[in-house]
Amino acid sequence: MMRVLLASDHYPPFVGGAQRQTQLLAQQLHARGHEVRVATVWNDELPDRSQDGAVPVIRLRQLRTLPVVKGRPRRRHQPPFPDPVTVVELRRLVREFRPDVVHVAGWMAFSASAALAGTDVPLVYSARDYGFTCATATLLNRGRACSGPALGKCLACAGEYYGRPRGWIAVGGVAASAPLLRRRATGIHAVSSYVAEIAERDLYRGVGGPAVAPAVIGSFRVDEPEEEVAAAELPGALPDEPFILFVGALRRVKGLAVLFDAYRRLESPPPLVLIGTLERDTPTDVPDGAVILSQLPHAAVLRAWDRSLFGVMPSLWPEPFGSVVHEAMSRGRPVIGTTPGGHADMITDGETGFLVPAGDVDALTAAMRRLLDDPQLCADMGERARDASAAFDAADAIPRFERLYRDAVAAAGAHG
Repeated sequence: MMRVLLASDHYPPFVGGAQRQTQLLAQQLHARGHEVRVATVWNDELPDRSQDGAVPVIRLRQLRTLPVVKGRPRRRHQPPFPDPVTVVELRRLVREFRPDVVHVAGWMAFSASAALAGTDVPLVYSARDYGFTCATATLLNRGRACSGPALGKCLACAGEYYGRPRGWIAVGGVAASAPLLRRRATGIHAVSSYVAEIAERDLYRGVGGPAVAPAVIGSFRVDEPEEEVAAAELPGALPDEPFILFVGALRRVKGLAVLFDAYRRLESPPPLVLIGTLERDTPTDVPDGAVILSQLPHAAVLRAWDRSLFGVMPSLWPEPFGSVVHEAMSRGRPVIGTTPGGHADMITDGETGFLVPAGDVDALTAAMRRLLDDPQLCADMGERARDASAAFDAADAIPRFERLYRDAVAAAGAHG
């Protein structure tokens, strides 16, 4: 049994893949007999401490949440540098809990690195996006996969993304904090082979690596009971006939404009359904035949997959992983994904789906036409996808996390 402190920028009730993974990891570790606590960002109208089942959740304040500066209630985000208030609260929590290992994701990692300075507690960092060296965390520059950090390029990119001077502050914070994380991380968990490559290229830059070899462990799945899926209510707006399905944040970086262009090129296509969260940049030029649904319960999403033909995940950014891909595969549906990025860790091109270059409307259109024109090919790919999805079950992933923790503890002990 180990004492594990999981720290993350966000945690449910906020919706998102990273926070869902932290929650599932906490629950699965607890179920296997480990003592687990979760630390996350303090947010308005949420208690400082609460219970998520058997797992205590502690919400840590920041400089910006102190009474004199916190301003209006809103969703809080961790800054891209060690926040002095968060550092103090993390140190207090570490003294109180005495964890064997701290496992952190997001920009909370910068505060955790500072909080653990002078201790022998091992730090495992989860690279779930590219925020370890990218101020926008997207690894996109002018619509293409970025070749790596450079001051002028990053200032221009982040300034356009966030606005100036906020973007410039983010660049400075990440550039100053990345070396701290590089020195302090005992081990690194990357959600895909691609993210591991980028961490080696941009975070370590040929100057060695963490004490423990990086572990590539994809975001895992805990299946809903089938009776809950069957009983899930579906909205009346869902088409009665089979449809093409997209699931995810309804953002331009997810390739929605490309998907809409490709869909408009299809002749007499089935409906296109998009399920996800509405964002500030959600496209409004929705094509005829498309339906947008938001805030569906997870069991309802799984039931929607069962009624779909196939999935389309046409991300423009190098998707770090995209667990919705293997979720669709687990329901026997092939998926069209994009390269570069983590989709290649799940989709075998031409076997369980198709991989197309990000932003390539012609290639996406051709892949959709092929699945629509050949129902038997679509069904065969779906069956192979179902078999392949077993590799992303919690039963496979959790022992690998435990091994990473044990290796990190051993390495920290040997170093001490």
